[in-house]
Amino acid sequence: MASLTHVLLALGVATGRNPAPAGRDAAPSAADTISGTNWTVEDWRIFDSKVRWAVAARLDTLRFGALVARLGESFVGTTYTPATLEPPGAERLVVNLRELDCVTFVENMLSLARFVRHDGVAALENPVRARFQYEGYLRDLRYRNGVLAGYPSRLHYFSDWLADHERRGQVRLMARDLGGRRDREPIDFMSHHVPAYRQMADSSVRLAIAAVEHRLNAGPGRWFIPEDRIAAAADRIEDGDVIAATSTLPGLDVAHTGIALWHEGKLHVVHAPLVGKTVEISALPLADRILASKTQDGIMVGRWIDPPRRERKNGPP
Repeated sequence: MASLTHVLLALGVATGRNPAPAGRDAAPSAADTISGTNWTVEDWRIFDSKVRWAVAARLDTLRFGALVARLGESFVGTTYTPATLEPPGAERLVVNLRELDCVTFVENMLSLARFVRHDGVAALENPVRARFQYEGYLRDLRYRNGVLAGYPSRLHYFSDWLADHERRGQVRLMARDLGGRRDREPIDFMSHHVPAYRQMADSSVRLAIAAVEHRLNAGPGRWFIPEDRIAAAADRIEDGDVIAATSTLPGLDVAHTGIALWHEGKLHVVHAPLVGKTVEISALPLADRILASKTQDGIMVGRWIDPPRRERKNGPP
């Protein structure tokens, strides 16, 4: 997605961080990296402990969305850090469970849920294979058709993220059935704010991103639930549904993402917001939160299709 850090920089708003240095500042010391991998020792520790906890608590027996929501709750308090997907150099798969932004939070909770459900504790006995498997889940979520083929292959616009997974039969888009309406406003934020994206200094990248925007704009539009209809639709939104808050900024489809969570009898969202600096359960119910925001005017809802259980394989990759 066009990250909030990039949005603020493009609009000339001080964020206290520069996207490129943020990736370096967030990087662990060499002593903490696992040689030959995209992982740190701390990433593996978090991953290992979350999988063991989830299986011990029998979360792997829950409906998939409920599993996602419970995992999301377990990350409350985790540091919010923007631009963790923007380390120096060429596009590569980033694994970071230590620090999350709104999109990497959603991606990691879905990937963890898939690992817990399909691989489980036994797979941890072979760390090489376990890391390989988890990276596969992340790659499948983050890149178009699940293929990492440079910066343009990343699903930067979250409506594109949702549409790609719907096309692959992994997500059911809910907004139309929940009283939503179609949004045909053009998507062109990235191509209109080139200086905010270091990768766009490459003309071939600019052309590829513009082509993505053209394809999105040539489509039938996006269904979303306007802010004044969210409360009426709330009782049909389930724990673990992916929530994408639509943006009021010209050219930008989605301003924020999170995971639906029923909390104290009301629909909230567990998310990694810039305000607050950590993963949290929203203080306000989802409908009230969107109504109170000047930069968000509705939601898209994606329900991950519960994948069938498969035989667990614990051999080498």
